[in-house]
Amino acid sequence: MSEANQPPPADEPAADSETPSSGPYGGGLAKWRRDVWLTLGFFTRLPVKSVTGNLGEAAAAFPFAGLVVGLIGALVYFVAMEIGLSGLLAALLAVAATGIVTGALHEDGWADVCDALGARGGVAERLEILRDSRLGSYGGLALIFGTSIKVAAIANLGAPELVAGALVATHTLSRGVLPLIMARMQLARSTGLAAGAGRPTQSAANWSLVIALLISVIAVAPVAALVALLAALAATWLVGKLAQKKFGGYTGDVLGAVEQVAEMAILINLVTLA
Repeated sequence: MSEANQPPPADEPAADSETPSSGPYGGGLAKWRRDVWLTLGFFTRLPVKSVTGNLGEAAAAFPFAGLVVGLIGALVYFVAMEIGLSGLLAALLAVAATGIVTGALHEDGWADVCDALGARGGVAERLEILRDSRLGSYGGLALIFGTSIKVAAIANLGAPELVAGALVATHTLSRGVLPLIMARMQLARSTGLAAGAGRPTQSAANWSLVIALLISVIAVAPVAALVALLAALAATWLVGKLAQKKFGGYTGDVLGAVEQVAEMAILINLVTLA
């Protein structure tokens, strides 16, 4: 996530027919439908149904946004290969497509976090840099290397069926782990995107992981899905620990960094299993 690209969601859900009755799952199918629209509206630039509400309460549906993004990237890769483009060019187009459909939301957060980590000073100075929308040298290098790693991994997988499964698993799991940070870590500050999003329950965070894993099992087979999950959890732990030490908690930009590092970790591990 990035605090520069997205406005904070409303604190209270809209009073309409799809408002959940109580708890993460008390609203049944109506709540799931509402949560999926809410997450798609937040995590992507797709022209979906407009739904207002608390993003934290919709955390269990985060993997579905990743599923849609991964399928779009897979489709672009498949079409590129079908018209005779090289694997490298197809991989570049697939990564570009996922960045366009999300508005580079997570990439922006990743760059901001790297700029802040490379700055001199204490926590207050680093948090101020996170607010700065300007791109610094560390952020620029982070985007270059992050994009290069993803493109190289996808090109290495080669076969469209392998790439499709990898992209679905990668984007699903990298968003499925975000509620863990939101539920367990303290906020670095009381204002901003992360504060406005609200906190999911631990139950919702667990469901997010379960759903992401189930989708990944279908996409890349059980063993590969388990390896991808472990890679995503390791990335989450690593970025979370670093954010706690350097920023005093998490922000929207930190969530974006978690998603990007998880993407890279998952793709690298899937390449080793191909």
